[in-house]
Amino acid sequence: MVYTPAHVPGSARLALLAACFLWAVSFVATKVALASTPPLSVVALRLVISAACFVVWIAATGRTFRIGGTRQLVRLLGLSLLGTGLHYGIQTIGLEYTTASNASLYAVTGPITIVVLAAIFLHEPVGTRKVVGIVLAVLGVLTVMGIDTLSRADLGGHVLGDALVLGSIVLWGMFTVFGKKLTDELGALRVTAVVTIIGATWMLPVGWIEARLRSFSLVRVTVDGWVAIAFLGIGCSFLATLLYFMALERTESQKVGVYLYTIPPMTAVVAALYLHEVLTPRFFLGSLLVFGGVWLTERG
Repeated sequence: MVYTPAHVPGSARLALLAACFLWAVSFVATKVALASTPPLSVVALRLVISAACFVVWIAATGRTFRIGGTRQLVRLLGLSLLGTGLHYGIQTIGLEYTTASNASLYAVTGPITIVVLAAIFLHEPVGTRKVVGIVLAVLGVLTVMGIDTLSRADLGGHVLGDALVLGSIVLWGMFTVFGKKLTDELGALRVTAVVTIIGATWMLPVGWIEARLRSFSLVRVTVDGWVAIAFLGIGCSFLATLLYFMALERTESQKVGVYLYTIPPMTAVVAALYLHEVLTPRFFLGSLLVFGGVWLTERG
């Protein structure tokens, strides 16, 4: 059978852009949450909220899900480790020890990880257009960040945080690629719902243990902290992840992954609105390169 690359449907584009925007805002929300709540407790709470959203969604739509045997259940358990507890946990802990500049720099490796893993495990071809598109997107991200930001990447002072953030991005790449297989078999909603519910189930005792070790109580979470955690649970772990997998169901994982490059430009927009930062010509040039890279890759 001859492989024919498919264009990304318009609905998938909108879903991906919406998901990436929510994830762009999540960096601010995570920092707010961490100001009053330990990292693993943040992850546990956001997953519990997200799981509750999926339960309500399932009940409201009258859907029933059946897992096709032990093999699929084991794969779902593994996927929940990659994409929920481990990914969110490692990334959130890492953000306590590293800078936003470093974290943004390592985010560039996400789609590259997806391309490599998809080529190995899903046999998705890596053509010239995809390579050129990825290079353009990387250049766009680096342009938005600027030479001054890159020169401040303090590897020596934030080794632990850097390693954790980088590890979480690799885990997300694995989650995307292996999630593609299950999505093809079970559907986006089923995979996302089951993975989130499983992740919340095993992260809840982990968060409880952390709270005991740190003598932490939920009464210490500020109002801003609860708002941030609710946003992370509803907006990011529920809605953004669902939109991401709905798009993944409609196209190749490589073409889905490259949309992650749109997060830094959208983060800059949020920062401009929230922090009143000025958008420079460098931002607009970098954004053009990012979206140009996305356009070229999805047609590769």
